[in-house]
Amino acid sequence: MKFSLTSQTLYSVISGWMLLLAVWACGSSDQSNQSQKETNTASSTAGKPATPASKKNTIIFYGNSLTAGYGVEPSQAFPALVEQKIDSAGLNYDVVNAGLSGETTAGGLSRISWVLRQPVDVFVLELGGNDGLRGLPLASTRKNLQAIMDTVRRKSPEATIVLAGMQIPPNMGTDYTREFRDLFKELATKNDAILIPFLLEGVGGIPKLNLPDGIHPTPAGHKIVANTVWQVLRPVLESRQNG
Repeated sequence: MKFSLTSQTLYSVISGWMLLLAVWACGSSDQSNQSQKETNTASSTAGKPATPASKKNTIIFYGNSLTAGYGVEPSQAFPALVEQKIDSAGLNYDVVNAGLSGETTAGGLSRISWVLRQPVDVFVLELGGNDGLRGLPLASTRKNLQAIMDTVRRKSPEATIVLAGMQIPPNMGTDYTREFRDLFKELATKNDAILIPFLLEGVGGIPKLNLPDGIHPTPAGHKIVANTVWQVLRPVLESRQNG
């Protein structure tokens, strides 16, 4: 599904993006310290020693501010909401939120080995949106995402990779917008990954479901995103646990 925006709404969304990118740029020097701090505290089930009989599988949500839950409480971000669904379904998974606001695919590539110090069973990759908003070369975006997935395969060969598709408004030009949208499907096919066609389905471009910046979901928006992710993720988790 593509964005369906009026010109007035699109102007507001793009203006919000430009303001937000300026804020991100100011905070980029702190990303390294934030990455270590956020990842160290990400697992919501710390403190319970695991035994071989009760050890849980691990699912990592690896992304940018959408995953990190920019502008909402951590418990309101879609990874936490998906974790609630996992628990309600009786599935045996620990959830790690490794989202970092302002992250590009290049930044994600630079920290992936550090994040993957522990084995992962399911890896949800949500990166690329900031590349698209900044108009970065798509060849670099594609190369970085491929390198991230290669690292996951090398460190956890049995892991299932779930790739979150993203779309951007056409302000970068129709060719760029189309190629950006299509690269996620291409990478998913190439790497035998599970594709979430569009992470912000039913949320992107809808003002009442986004914060005033026009790009980050409200708590209500995150609930819809969580449902979108869950529809794709639940069969994957059930298949791995029962397989």
